[in-house]
Amino acid sequence: MSKRSITLGNMYNEGKGVKQDFTEAVLWFRKAAEQGDVKAQHNLGTMYNEGKGAKQDFTDAVLWFCKAAEQGDVKAQHNLGTMYNESKRSIISAPCTMKARV
Repeated sequence: MSKRSITLGNMYNEGKGVKQDFTEAVLWFRKAAEQGDVKAQHNLGTMYNEGKGAKQDFTDAVLWFCKAAEQGDVKAQHNLGTMYNESKRSIISAPCTMKARV
């Protein structure tokens, strides 16, 4: 189910085979993200960070980026660092529990 959900989310996000609809993309990304899909978690964080398909919400963006980062998603880790650097430090009050990769 997770793979189908992220595929549908990507289709709606990019407008491939369907009319582009960011709100619908968020719905499908959320379904996959809640099942632990790392790409969906990253994509959902991006949607919240950019305010696409959902109200811009940096707290939710951090939440989903953390979930993806904790699974080793380098882009999510980068996004968290960028958000921290861009004075959104107050949102990142509790750091993710990422394990260092050697």
